[in-house]
Amino acid sequence: MERRETRELLVGGVKVGGGAPISVQSMTSTRTTDVVATAAQIEKLAEAGCEIVRVAVPDAAAAAALPEILAGSPIPVIADIHFDHRLALRALDAGVAGLRLNPGNIGSQGRVREVVEAAKGRGVSIRIGVNAGSLEKDIMAGIDHGDPEALPGAMVKSAMRHIGILEGMDFTDIKVSLKASSIWPTVKAYRLLAEEVDYPFHIGITEAGTKFGGTVKSAVGIGLLLAEGLGDTLRVSLSGDPVEEVRVGWEILKSLGLRQRGVSVVACPTCGRIKIDAAALAITLEQRLGGLTEPVTVAVMGCVVNGPGEATEADVGITGGDGVALLYVGGVVVRKVPEAELADAVEQEVLKVVARRRVTC
Repeated sequence: MERRETRELLVGGVKVGGGAPISVQSMTSTRTTDVVATAAQIEKLAEAGCEIVRVAVPDAAAAAALPEILAGSPIPVIADIHFDHRLALRALDAGVAGLRLNPGNIGSQGRVREVVEAAKGRGVSIRIGVNAGSLEKDIMAGIDHGDPEALPGAMVKSAMRHIGILEGMDFTDIKVSLKASSIWPTVKAYRLLAEEVDYPFHIGITEAGTKFGGTVKSAVGIGLLLAEGLGDTLRVSLSGDPVEEVRVGWEILKSLGLRQRGVSVVACPTCGRIKIDAAALAITLEQRLGGLTEPVTVAVMGCVVNGPGEATEADVGITGGDGVALLYVGGVVVRKVPEAELADAVEQEVLKVVARRRVTC
């Protein structure tokens, strides 16, 4: 899949853009002032595969908590700043790996320059985050709401305004996001901006919704962008546990063959032919093997129609029969296993595959 060529920048030790792997981000949902809870959530996010995390810095108390949070974080931390340039300066002093702010909403040119110079001196990048729900009043005033192209154009106009401010101060360690809660304005906005700049894109569908609806919307929107080569880092925005955002983000990347991590379960949709509980087995294996980071494909197939082909292609697979299943490892049938023992048998074989790969690495 051909990706858009962009500049490369660093967020802590994570490369973004320039052909680097597309990184998975999330944002803490704890109060930043609760250092223990925030640090614990960052640990869980990192374990799930989060590579960059953002924390809200709405006030001085949150900024004061940053040094302790940063000291224990296993992944780079970005400070999310709005309106008050002093919070950005305090976040930079604390050692954050990046800022998310829009220079046009933190005050005078002098205040923006203070932040820019401080970021430049520390080698810290800035993400311009344009959101369709908070565009500048003068830009919104000119929108024809009956024109489907108006909102994407307005989002790009806002982004270019903020980019111009930073470029005017000789600052180019920039990445950009253009998010709406609807898919088409988001996709169109990124397409338009890709024609104007070569900065890396942070992609996502903002306020996508709950776990179910938000996952579907994010998969479609982010998937469309990635399929067109747009996107250098991503966040799936869900209402709920941010760990789920990370899991969904990885599944989107894995489904497009852009990244590999952990176990991928191929499972048949089930029908009247099957005589084992393939759906329950697939869920059990996904839960048991969810902590693995090595890429392994597991096929859980209920019958002989498509089962042998899928099981042969997987690292470990089963093809169901009447209360039993054939167990495949590396494309070869190794034995017949009773249904009650299938979860244990597949788990054991997957762990053997992982152990062998670790030895050869």
